[in-house]
Amino acid sequence: MMPLSLDEIKQPVAKTIDDFDKKFRLSMKSPVPLLDRITHYIVKRKGKQMRPLFVFFSAGLCGGIQEKTHRAATLIELLHTATLVHDDVVDDSNERRGFFSLNALWKNKIAVLVGDYLLSKGLLLSVEHKDFELLEIVSEAVKVMSEGELLQIEKARRLDISEEIYFEIIRRKTASLIASCCACGASSAGADSEAVRKLHQFGEWIGIAFQIKDDLFDYGPSGAIGKPTGIDIKESKMTLPLIHALANASYFDKRRIISIIKSRTSDRKKIDEVIRFVNESGGIQYAEDQMKRYQQRAFDLLAEFPPNEFRKGLEELVRFTTERQQ
Repeated sequence: MMPLSLDEIKQPVAKTIDDFDKKFRLSMKSPVPLLDRITHYIVKRKGKQMRPLFVFFSAGLCGGIQEKTHRAATLIELLHTATLVHDDVVDDSNERRGFFSLNALWKNKIAVLVGDYLLSKGLLLSVEHKDFELLEIVSEAVKVMSEGELLQIEKARRLDISEEIYFEIIRRKTASLIASCCACGASSAGADSEAVRKLHQFGEWIGIAFQIKDDLFDYGPSGAIGKPTGIDIKESKMTLPLIHALANASYFDKRRIISIIKSRTSDRKKIDEVIRFVNESGGIQYAEDQMKRYQQRAFDLLAEFPPNEFRKGLEELVRFTTERQQ
């Protein structure tokens, strides 16, 4: 059975998401015209809105969506957007979701300042309303994400990332943000510390499954997901299918494949050679099995909460995350 689309999953909170969009736009207002132009551009480029969905469904599951839940979702979006703006500067990236990045249009200095502005707006929003527990959850996530990025940079230089290190990196880089969405949603609805902890764990497991799914896209049929395969290979990224394949390879195969990856080649034949090696070595199947393991953990944890439309929404988000085609 195909997972529901995000629009279908969103239905129980569609009106809430519309209200949130307006509040999020207002949260970025500034008397400085340049800032207003840039934040308007940011809002126009909004993504799939998965983070607000995790916040609102988690709140609904734990007592109900409050005004505080909107602030939780806004705080996460402000701080996350700030990290993306800074990431584009660090990576010297000219594109984000098919649009020009801020640094491509307004140069690095302005992009860094806009990132700082968004970060401060998120902090002030929480302080003004004394939402200190939300601020603690999200600040911890930003700290952990930064640590994950630095850990990956440190380990990537030598291409010696073990499976244990890989999971530590994605837990920090990707999973910590989704975990904070779920924890903030629960906290904003007045949930007790145990429910907040459980939903934080739920979000972490979903974040890990999400990243493994992303890894797997790199080894699918070229063009099947709307982008070429082998991008991670070109960028010398060590993902789970590759790590597992190399761990079980002969000395000569390992040396040959690592040599290709280190070269950061754009040669399609070389990239296809790595993809074929990972497929034939069982790396794809292993990564899929790991992803399903984390998916099941998330389902088992959700089963501890009473069934309602919000729990169903979270279950459908789990399916979408792990069974999506792009």
